[in-house]
Amino acid sequence: MGWLADESGLEKCAANHVPLTPLSHLNRAADIFPDRQALLDRNRSFTYRELHARVSQLASALAARGIQPGDVVATLLPNIAAQVEAAWAVPACGAVLNTINTRLEDETIRYIFEHGGAKLVLVDSALLPLAEAAMAQMDADQIPEIIEVADHAAGFQPSGRHPDYDQVLASGDPAFRWIMPQDEWESLALNYTSGTTGRPKGVVYHHRGAYLMTMGTVISWRMVLHPRLLTIVPLFHCNGWCHAWMMPVLGGTVVCCRDVTAHNIYHAISVDGVTHFGGAPIVLNMIVNAREEDRMPFDHTVEVFTAGAPPPAATLAKFEPLGFNVTQVYGLTETYGHVTEALWRDDDWDGLPPADRAAIKARTGVAMPMMEAAVVMDEAMQPVPRDGQTSGEIMLRGNTVMKGYYKNPAATAESFAGGYFHSGDVAFQHDDGYIKITDRAKDIIISGGENVSSVEVENVLMHHPGVSLCAVVAKPDETWGEVPCAFVEAQDGHAPDEAELIAFCREHLAGFKTPKCVVFQELPKTSTGKIQKFELRERAKKLPR
Repeated sequence: MGWLADESGLEKCAANHVPLTPLSHLNRAADIFPDRQALLDRNRSFTYRELHARVSQLASALAARGIQPGDVVATLLPNIAAQVEAAWAVPACGAVLNTINTRLEDETIRYIFEHGGAKLVLVDSALLPLAEAAMAQMDADQIPEIIEVADHAAGFQPSGRHPDYDQVLASGDPAFRWIMPQDEWESLALNYTSGTTGRPKGVVYHHRGAYLMTMGTVISWRMVLHPRLLTIVPLFHCNGWCHAWMMPVLGGTVVCCRDVTAHNIYHAISVDGVTHFGGAPIVLNMIVNAREEDRMPFDHTVEVFTAGAPPPAATLAKFEPLGFNVTQVYGLTETYGHVTEALWRDDDWDGLPPADRAAIKARTGVAMPMMEAAVVMDEAMQPVPRDGQTSGEIMLRGNTVMKGYYKNPAATAESFAGGYFHSGDVAFQHDDGYIKITDRAKDIIISGGENVSSVEVENVLMHHPGVSLCAVVAKPDETWGEVPCAFVEAQDGHAPDEAELIAFCREHLAGFKTPKCVVFQELPKTSTGKIQKFELRERAKKLPR
């Protein structure tokens, strides 16, 4: 099918077929952008020539320490230069990169070390006790070697208990010849899911998917040459949505952000000239509510990808006038990060009132260019009507879907049933094809037989001037089975009470959707800023019925 009648001599060869890999991006950038700034980490700056040499040294040093193609090299690092260098150097020596969530407890990290089989791990000085506690629970023959990364700019000095990263890197050969993949299906990275229910699953990425992710993102983010990216998304989370692998395509600069604060974000934009960043809606909220002394002026529009729970329209309406343009994106660890975008249609939507614009920007969107399909299907795996109300599950197909779950063929087969990746997210589609998430399947509240979308209730609460952040979960109820329960962080200078917020919701929602109780507290969050609803559900179970 699709072949010419005579294709003799038309074979793949070294001249016409090269496996796709993000490693090619840095090789190219070192050649054509050698003197441009590639990486900025506070007081340390490296050009592409220097970054390529350092990556080669680290790859060489890892190989000299016995790391072979196919071995797993892990990291326990914040968003610092060493994490960026490892993203290149580990695959450059043929190994598989396993970036581990730095907010996990030692028991889960021990599990990841054992399940992933890491031979070596790069560990930030501040996280040494965590890594060592995890390894204390392991058999001696499974313990990976630790290389300590002492972040001098953060005030750390080497502990002396483990080899020092800078010395290890310096021992390598800057002319080391990279081990490029012979097949683009070769494994590039191993990322573990959050593990909020049961053990985390190991998600395996291949070189082809990461390469196509970098190219599709450039298109969706409307990027031109020499962007400056602030690493707010943790580089352990979907490898920072593959953004660090993308920047050499455009000769751009990765600006590291170890500590995500409003002050540091404003400083990076105003002083370091940041043009792009990604982050969860909580980051947008942080910027909107920044103290006056943390704000700094800037004269350019900053492009922002936001993902996680759908950002409340009220937050978007406050955020963009500060100098930002937001694009809502959606994805999962299993899809290398974002795979849909709320693509803006200038001619149709530019003239809309601010509230309507914000509501459209809060949509989950349409498939990004590197995806084959992003659709909403019912239980029979048939597309739901595009009527803006019929719910189904978001299902995905494309080259930026994982290879599968490491050492878990049953879970892999289940997630790929019917030829699509099953996301577990409930959504509907508008008549123009735009998807809108209504909830995670596990977050739907069933009250008296009626489905209540926690996201819908949250969006209403976020319009109240006294609410800074909120999350709505199911609370067991003897009469209704479940009722909505709201957990709220109050806005500085405001002190709303439970009755006030319930009355506010009742003005905008059906009675069965209105929260029956409101709890004021700081919300538990993951390292990527997502609210940990599973923890709030447990707290709700303990509230009086």
